[in-house]
Amino acid sequence: MWYEILPGFAIMTVCLMVPGISTIYINRFTNGGKDKRITRLPYQWYLMQRDKRVSGEQLYYKSKGLENIN
Repeated sequence: MWYEILPGFAIMTVCLMVPGISTIYINRFTNGGKDKRITRLPYQWYLMQRDKRVSGEQLYYKSKGLENIN
């Protein structure tokens, strides 16, 4: 019957979703818990470069928080 295909379809769906979801978590882990920033416009690239300069650590995802203010 038609419902016999459902277990195979479920397995294939899960196997195709695992790489995409794991990539999101790997990027968060490597970027200090923040999502990956995507630059689609030159202005967005400029802002990301500015964040690298402001952080003082050459990392765009480390911001200067309140704990660094004297």
